[in-house]
Amino acid sequence: MSVVDVVLLSSSARLDRNPSIRTTHLSDHESLLSTARSLFASRVIPSVLDLPSGMSDVTAIEHPTLKVPYEILNKKFRSSQKNIDREVSHVQTAVKDLEDGINKTDTKVTVGTITDLLSGVIDKMEMLKRKAHDSMADELEAASNCKRRLDHVKEYCSKKGSTSTSDTAAVQAWKKKRLDRVLVEHLLRSGFYDTAVKLAKQSDIVHLTNIGLFLTSREVEEALRNRDTSKCLAWCYDNKSKLRKQHSNLELNVRTQEVIELIRKGERKEAVKHARKYLSPHVDPNEPSTLEDLQHCMTLLAFGPNTTLRPYSNLMDESRWEKLITQFREENVKLFQLSSTSVFWATLQCGLSCLKTPQCYRRDEQGKVQDCPVCSPLMNQLASNLPCAHASQSRLFCSASGQPLNEHNQPMMLPNGYVYGSIALQQMADQNRGSVTCPRTKKVFDYGQCQKVFVM
Repeated sequence: MSVVDVVLLSSSARLDRNPSIRTTHLSDHESLLSTARSLFASRVIPSVLDLPSGMSDVTAIEHPTLKVPYEILNKKFRSSQKNIDREVSHVQTAVKDLEDGINKTDTKVTVGTITDLLSGVIDKMEMLKRKAHDSMADELEAASNCKRRLDHVKEYCSKKGSTSTSDTAAVQAWKKKRLDRVLVEHLLRSGFYDTAVKLAKQSDIVHLTNIGLFLTSREVEEALRNRDTSKCLAWCYDNKSKLRKQHSNLELNVRTQEVIELIRKGERKEAVKHARKYLSPHVDPNEPSTLEDLQHCMTLLAFGPNTTLRPYSNLMDESRWEKLITQFREENVKLFQLSSTSVFWATLQCGLSCLKTPQCYRRDEQGKVQDCPVCSPLMNQLASNLPCAHASQSRLFCSASGQPLNEHNQPMMLPNGYVYGSIALQQMADQNRGSVTCPRTKKVFDYGQCQKVFVM
């Protein structure tokens, strides 16, 4: 008795705890690009991308740039090896048939028979030659892509630290190109493929990005969005060995969704046959989660597609297709040994955490600085769950001018208790005949009433 048969006889079921994951897509590419570029234009990202000398920014940031083409080359090499081994086996079989035909003693060997056997050997040899040529071309293309990216990274490493004007300008241009590459990767991971392609072409970095990898996944995602599982299953079969090593249950979830769709159409017998054929080999009775999902799916046969009883009604939710898309996107990234978080998002969080202070979240708005990225509404919301920066030494800035308070810009206190830099107060006094106006309270005082403040 198969696992499906056991589940069909079982009436036990547990609650489905999988949350509903939905994805959104933007059609306005120009708006998205301008928003993303504004993040880079602030002090958040550039300060993080320029890592300290004790850390290797190439190791920290350029991992996806070098890892993906290497994995593609490795995949093509293994695929070529399998294809050539298979064609060599066919050639050996054809040669053996030719030898057996020549050495036959019970029947008379004719010229036509030998000609047919020789033609078979020649056909197999030509097929082997064609497959070897195609495989070599694919591997050379992948190797050339690896070399291009290595040369790109080497260009930065060779000019980094140089004091010449030309090298400094080249390094800045290289960093600008890296910012665009980081942004393209984040857009691809988020599903904004058209925007990513447009930015990559505009910056001439198509050969330095992983657009080909994600455009392949786009076809699978669009097929799943159209309720078609064939491309996703073909992708699972193509990467079967690696998915098995990752203990992925994507194929099981796709097959489960096929059973659910058969139940939705009222084809219960076909649903049972489909489950016995495709679900049983993937279900491990020792895995409670997969067995639980199978129990829910099979029990849905008894309740029907119109049931309102949970968790069976959750199986009929259309959002399950979006969950499959999200899981496929995660598995596709993991397949090439990439982190689940894009470099853009990681550097953005790091930069916001470095600049974040408790003053950025004051409700009275008086502690916020106009030029502070974290104080801006968008950044303020993004950094709400991030820790504040650890500062061993405090730095004071004038809220009126934004300049640091030091011996060249001494802090001065007005009679109402607010402190500003001497440069800003002096400029106010020169423009208003010796009077200064507090930017916060709008009260007017004489410049002679200001007192120096000494910070210990």
